Amino acid sequence: MDILIINGSPRKNGNLSRMLDAIADAASTAGADTHTVRIDDMRITPCKGCMACRTGHRCILPEDDAQATLKAIRKCDVLVVGAPCYWGNMPGTLKILFDRIVYGMMGESRRGLPHPLLKGKKAILITTGTTPYPFNRLFGQTAGTVRSLKEILKWSGFDITAAIQRGGTKQNPVDEKDLEKCRKAIRKTMTAVIKHSGSKRH
Repeated sequence: MDILIINGSPRKNGNLSRMLDAIADAASTAGADTHTVRIDDMRITPCKGCMACRTGHRCILPEDDAQATLKAIRKCDVLVVGAPCYWGNMPGTLKILFDRIVYGMMGESRRGLPHPLLKGKKAILITTGTTPYPFNRLFGQTAGTVRSLKEILKWSGFDITAAIQRGGTKQNPVDEKDLEKCRKAIRKTMTAVIKHSGSKRH
């Protein structure tokens, strides 16, 4: 099983990174081939809005980490996306990645209606923010981040098995309870992948 983790945080040892590391460790311990990529380490040119990819099915910009990440997303069985909350949304650097690879995740019908290209894949969403619970959800902070990520992944065909929102990280950093919630989410998702694979063979 192939697990791809996209870390949208610039902080290598921050709250979000700790949660994603817990997922990576649990997946690797369970025998999965696990890869983590960090947006902060990537070189990605912003989308030019030329729309050429909608008909050519490839990005006309020079090859960079956007195309490489799309290849990894196509290959994986489970995609884990971690994003800190910036103004009720994902960081702009992460959004740039998804803008660049839309052609490989979602197609269009002749009428312009969306057509998912990655059906059958599972996804887990993790987001953190400093706004305390329950206001992080009521005021659309971590909730806004999850909503934006769901908009991308659901229209791409992903089955989102878990969306973990952790607010109040400024006063109360991530603890073992949060890490265990992450471990349980990846174990549950891996089990779902195995069951789905078994049902397809029969």
